[in-house]
Amino acid sequence: MEAIRKKLSDSPTARWTALFIVSFTMMIGYFITDVMSPLEDMLESAAGPGWSSVEYGFFSGSYGFINVYLLMLFFGGLILDKMGVRFTGVLACICMASGAFIKFYALEFVSPEPTTYVNIPFLGLSQAMVKNQVLTAALGFSIFGVGAELCGITVTKIIAKWFTGHGMALAMGIQVATARLGTAAALGFSAPVAHSFKLSTPILFGTLCLIIGLLAFLVYCVMDRKLDKSTVAEQGAANDGADEEGFKLSDLKLIFVNPGFWLIVFLCLLFYSGVFPFLKFATKLMIAKYGIDPEFAGTIPAILPFGTIFLTPLFGVVYDKIGRGATLMIIGSMMLALVHIMFALPIVNSAFAVVLMITLGIAFSLVPSAMWPSVPKIIPMKQLGSAYAIIFYIQNIGLSMVPILIGNVLQADTVEAADGTKTMDFTNAMWIFATFGIAAVVLSVVLRILDGKKHYGLEKANSKK
Repeated sequence: MEAIRKKLSDSPTARWTALFIVSFTMMIGYFITDVMSPLEDMLESAAGPGWSSVEYGFFSGSYGFINVYLLMLFFGGLILDKMGVRFTGVLACICMASGAFIKFYALEFVSPEPTTYVNIPFLGLSQAMVKNQVLTAALGFSIFGVGAELCGITVTKIIAKWFTGHGMALAMGIQVATARLGTAAALGFSAPVAHSFKLSTPILFGTLCLIIGLLAFLVYCVMDRKLDKSTVAEQGAANDGADEEGFKLSDLKLIFVNPGFWLIVFLCLLFYSGVFPFLKFATKLMIAKYGIDPEFAGTIPAILPFGTIFLTPLFGVVYDKIGRGATLMIIGSMMLALVHIMFALPIVNSAFAVVLMITLGIAFSLVPSAMWPSVPKIIPMKQLGSAYAIIFYIQNIGLSMVPILIGNVLQADTVEAADGTKTMDFTNAMWIFATFGIAAVVLSVVLRILDGKKHYGLEKANSKK
């Protein structure tokens, strides 16, 4: 009697090995994403390149310029669904490594002295003289952003491909937690390393790690090809996972007319706009408002990703075993709003800031652990790449525009004393972040109500019994 053939993804060892490889690559990507955040004070100091708050906000927002204005994320989703995870993942890794190297080159070899006249109001630069170093670094960050977001949607589809029916929320939670480890490393160690060596040293380290990440992903490609062959053997049909070849452009209509999908899209936009752009300025907030030493100020924002490392997989297990995904999103959004409201109040206490950052870390574990595994419940697998690409695209609008907005607000709220000392007021900026949180609460409640009517299954467990 012929033995029953199984897919490679039915093997726990194979599943978790694949998850480890792609999670490592994403972790390095997140390290580069936030490696400059603790360096804002050094970048804006007289002893450093002397960037302005507007220039730093422009650089931080440049992450999504190509994705947003040239629609690269949208096209990336189409490429993912048509070409598959192997081709798209390798392309993403190459873009990340190339962009990171350009950013390193800008800080190491481009002088901050020459400037260029720039008049692009919608990018936050209206009739401004901008350092060539800033423009070059922004170009690199934009190219890196294409790769990082493309890698993000690819890895998410990879996990759905390998873990559907096998604890997908836990797997996505572990991937998110590993990525947050990269963020934590950037926030915690970037400034001390830059102070001990050079401003560009942390970026060089991350670039070398991205090359290792590319090599690791090539190993995954071998595993993915074996998975596809085992799927052919089990199902008796050609498959690159079946869904990629079955995708048609006309399938996009099914995504566009899905109300639950759009609620998740805008919830993602608001929630992440209240977290990632905040982290870009959090180190400066700790220095300006709470009086933390600049060399160690990044350790307090680093609490946020360190907390998610442990909590995101835990909440993923809750979603897998018990369900309540929409409820988890409501609670996380409420915590986000509360934290930013507290940061806006005139309470100047470093211990209070630590408590708020811990709370924000819990919120940042709750929402992603429920939101990302909820998408496959709403969108079929063959359209999943495009669906995630649309979500990431809209998210990138926030990641691009919010840092520019906050940079200009902080510039306007900075007062210079007679002795040249500058005092930065974060109150208005924090109320902007709080507004994002409040709006996220409203959307998550509406999503919970819609789930009851449409029966998406967001409140149901993920794992097969």
